[in-house]
Amino acid sequence: MSVGFDFGTTNSLVSVVVGDRVIDVMDVETGRPHPSVVRYEGEEVIVGREAKDALGAAGIGVHGNTVKSPKFLLGEEVIAVGGVDRSPVDIVSDVVRYVRTESLRSPQRNVLGDLDNAVVTIPVIMNGLRRAALREAFAGAGMNVVQFVHEPLAALYGFIRGAKDPEEMARRLARRNVLVVDWGGGTLDLTLCRVDDNQIRQLRNGGSDQVGGDEFDKVILDEVVTRFRAREGVSESDLASPEAQLRLLQDAERNKIELSADRVAVTFYRPSYFQSGGTLQYQLTRQELEEITRPLVSAGIAEIKSLLASLSMAPGQVSLVVVVGGMAAMPVIRSRLHELFGPDRVEVPPNSATLISQGAAWIAHDRARLRLAKPIELELARGSRMPLLLAGTEMPMGGEVKSERVHLFCADPTDGIAKFPIATPTRLAAHPQASAHRTSLGIVTIKVDDTAPPLHERLELEVVLDDDLVLSLRASSSRRQDEATSQYYDLEFGLGLPNGADPRVDQDPKESDEVGVRLAPGLVVRANVTRDKDLSAVPGDVLYKHNTSAFARHLENRPDGATQSQVLERLYYQPCSVCGRVWGHPQCRCGTVGNGKR
Repeated sequence: MSVGFDFGTTNSLVSVVVGDRVIDVMDVETGRPHPSVVRYEGEEVIVGREAKDALGAAGIGVHGNTVKSPKFLLGEEVIAVGGVDRSPVDIVSDVVRYVRTESLRSPQRNVLGDLDNAVVTIPVIMNGLRRAALREAFAGAGMNVVQFVHEPLAALYGFIRGAKDPEEMARRLARRNVLVVDWGGGTLDLTLCRVDDNQIRQLRNGGSDQVGGDEFDKVILDEVVTRFRAREGVSESDLASPEAQLRLLQDAERNKIELSADRVAVTFYRPSYFQSGGTLQYQLTRQELEEITRPLVSAGIAEIKSLLASLSMAPGQVSLVVVVGGMAAMPVIRSRLHELFGPDRVEVPPNSATLISQGAAWIAHDRARLRLAKPIELELARGSRMPLLLAGTEMPMGGEVKSERVHLFCADPTDGIAKFPIATPTRLAAHPQASAHRTSLGIVTIKVDDTAPPLHERLELEVVLDDDLVLSLRASSSRRQDEATSQYYDLEFGLGLPNGADPRVDQDPKESDEVGVRLAPGLVVRANVTRDKDLSAVPGDVLYKHNTSAFARHLENRPDGATQSQVLERLYYQPCSVCGRVWGHPQCRCGTVGNGKR
């Protein structure tokens, strides 16, 4: 069987569905998720609560032996921990292994099976390299990642499936926009979704790794020390030792949580905090906490506004805001969300701290499979588009890869570069209209033979979808034998709810109108690849260079003759035959366009 596994920046836990309810497998001693903290003492590896508790009492050098929030280290080759070079993959494996072992010792062990398969949640901003490293870390701990799922998407799935009446909840949210705000210890993850036809589809993802709870803790620590120094006249040269700072950082996290609950003031107290032996003692009020953290909260709210602005959507078009993650407990964050969306549309579920893991567990239980929410398209010459992947395409599961090869031609090799603009419709639509707005994913470019005639150089584009939810493209040219690769991980997905309709069903166009964008004018890349040997795809100026006879008047309206668009394109780049100025020059008064002198 598969379970849900939320490997968080600050905490991790496993959840499993039994019958019609979800069970969270917590730390037996505290009843809370396992801290994502690792401490190395010689050959001994200490993980979780014991490693975190040791931070508050250990002596000199413990900071160098302890790793907090190892998730952020994924993607690095090696880091030094206590003077020993360690792989971040191995460090993460230690955390996963510990959570797995402790879960199999828990009272819920009888319903967990072997705990060797899991649906694992990831931040939306986690890149492909880090996803691959996380998969490797799970494998090192004896667990197979069945499927990665974005954390906010898992939270919304769990919000609906875990409701007392899931069908009623799905009807309540039908044809509505739902924003999930996952404000955790490491990242702020945002997903704007639409619930339609018993399925959840992402419209746009966003977020930041600069405003997570860990950043709040650092800011609180710095400000408390600064204010204490100013009040007591402690010199800046009287530094604190690294281990003392680490202990105070733990205090900052704990006091932040207490002030977010029912306390109106807390006291920071650390004897011998300074190298001179001086004690740090400072009372922090909730009002001061909000003042200190206001810039971080404002930066997070700005990320939310930016996400909505990217879709030209007003806050009033969001019907529900589901807030999860540890930072959801901060009153100031809730207050700012209420100001933006209205208190009636902001919901912090009572299980917000575990909803992501629960959602992953429901996805595992329902065997729900991620699908592309929008098609992926290649822009061709003359503004046409070729679907590379259709909306509703199933994403590969653990160990699977999907691959396609597309054969193309270069319609305009003049500058020696073939351009492959990759885009996706901004609106939800399985079969978008040609006029529908697109969001650019990027452009792949390769070198081509600039001396070759149009449509002579063959191009190949390989399209690969892997189980890390990454789209990889590899383009190559036949004559120049150049190749280039590119990866895209910022994709949108959909999940069908149980007994839902076919996820590939198109959206009601009247509904999709709510999710449009306004495009600013600017420069665009002129795509120069085409699927067929179609002479009309060649720009007029390029065609004239290689085949002047195509512009002969007797070939007008014939397959081997230039089209009217190509004639105009060729004229556009020709100077005025009278004054020599370029096309459209304001001082050209020769009237030559109409009489054919250009």
